[in-house]
Amino acid sequence: MIIPIRCFSCGKPIAHLWEEFKDRVENKKDPSKEVLDELGLKRMCCRSIFLGQTDTLELINKFKKF
Repeated sequence: MIIPIRCFSCGKPIAHLWEEFKDRVENKKDPSKEVLDELGLKRMCCRSIFLGQTDTLELINKFKKF
């Protein structure tokens, strides 16, 4: 799944925060309260999108298309 441009529930733009979130999590920080607060994600609906996101694009690219 690709990160949505806006939150499904509240409509806040969140896609521009995904790369920074991904970088901070890769640099040994847990995807926890501190990272989400620093990015300005205060609503639970926006937080759930980031915490529930799995980056499967690399996995999907391994399979050939018809």
